[in-house]
Amino acid sequence: QVQLVESGGGLVQAGGSLRLSCAVSGRISSIIRMGWYRQPPGKQRELVATITSAGSTNYADSVKGRCTITRDSTKNAVHLQMNSLKPEDTAVYYCKIDRIFPTATYWGQGTQVTVSS
Repeated sequence: QVQLVESGGGLVQAGGSLRLSCAVSGRISSIIRMGWYRQPPGKQRELVATITSAGSTNYADSVKGRCTITRDSTKNAVHLQMNSLKPEDTAVYYCKIDRIFPTATYWGQGTQVTVSS
């Protein structure tokens, strides 16, 4: 059974940094994309950043220049370095993995990030 375990969330002051990590447990292959999404209080879940198996990255405009997504293919892990955090970055952050053969999507349980002003 595949499980995604996120870590690294917490409370930080505006301007600070956090590094989120997502580790995949269980056997999984043919991952084509790994990413981070977030759900601010009272809002819908939204894209933060994704990275493909080829290393191509995509960022939400709101985090460009402040966040960097990386992956460790050997460990099936994905990380999100967040700098210059703002109060509007406060949200539950979710890790997501897309695979093929067979096609499937997996979500983590979420990790809370709170940025105080």
